[in-house]
Amino acid sequence: VFSRLFLILIRGATKQRRRVPPRLGFGYGNRMILEGLVTSLNSAGEMNVAPMGPIVDESLAWLRLRPFQTSQTFRNLKQHPQGVLHVTDDVLMLASAAIGRLDVAAIETFASKQVHGRVIASACRWYEFEVESIDDSSERTEIHARVLHVGRLRDFFGFNRAKHAVLEAAILATRLHLLPSEEVERQLAALRSPVEKTAGPNELAAFEMLCDFVAGQCDRS
Repeated sequence: VFSRLFLILIRGATKQRRRVPPRLGFGYGNRMILEGLVTSLNSAGEMNVAPMGPIVDESLAWLRLRPFQTSQTFRNLKQHPQGVLHVTDDVLMLASAAIGRLDVAAIETFASKQVHGRVIASACRWYEFEVESIDDSSERTEIHARVLHVGRLRDFFGFNRAKHAVLEAAILATRLHLLPSEEVERQLAALRSPVEKTAGPNELAAFEMLCDFVAGQCDRS
C-alpha cells in the first residue's frame, strides 16, 4: 500500500514539475536590454554622452553594444576601446541626450577607476567596460565588451510610470526616420496619460521637450 502511495505521489510531483516552463537563457534569441547612458572619449579626450541599450545577461559581466557607424560613440570606441555605461533614473538627461540637446560641458563627472573614461556623478551606478571585438560589417555595428569595474553612487528611484513613458518617448524621437510621423504622434499621445498622472517636474519637462522636438521634425518633413 505504501509503495503504491509513494508511486502515486512521485508521478503527481513529476506532472506538476512538467507544467513549470523552463527558465529562459540570455542568448541572442532571449536577450535582455538595459537602457542607459554611455560615455566615451575621442582621441583628444573629449567626452561624448549617448543613450544606449546594450544587450546584457543577468550577471552584467559583458555588454553587446550596437551603435550605428555614423554615431560618435562608434567612432570613439573604435579609436579608444573603453567606455562607461551608466544606469540612471534621470530621464531629463536621457531625453536631452537622445535628441542632441544635452550640455555635456555642464555635466559633473569624475575619472573612472579601471578604464580611461568619465563617470557621470549623478548616475545610480556605472559599468566600466573594455571592447573585446567590433563587427562593423553592417551599418549597425556589434561591439562586444567586457565589464571591468562596477560602481554605485545612489539608489535607483524605483518604478515610476512617467519615467518609463519618457524613456519610450525618447526612443520614439530617435526613430522618426523609421516610423511614419502619424504613428509616432499616436504613440506619444498614449504616453501622455501616465506622464500627466504620475510625473514630477523633470519628467513633465522631459516629455514636453520630446513632444516639441517630434512636432518640429514632423513639420519639416
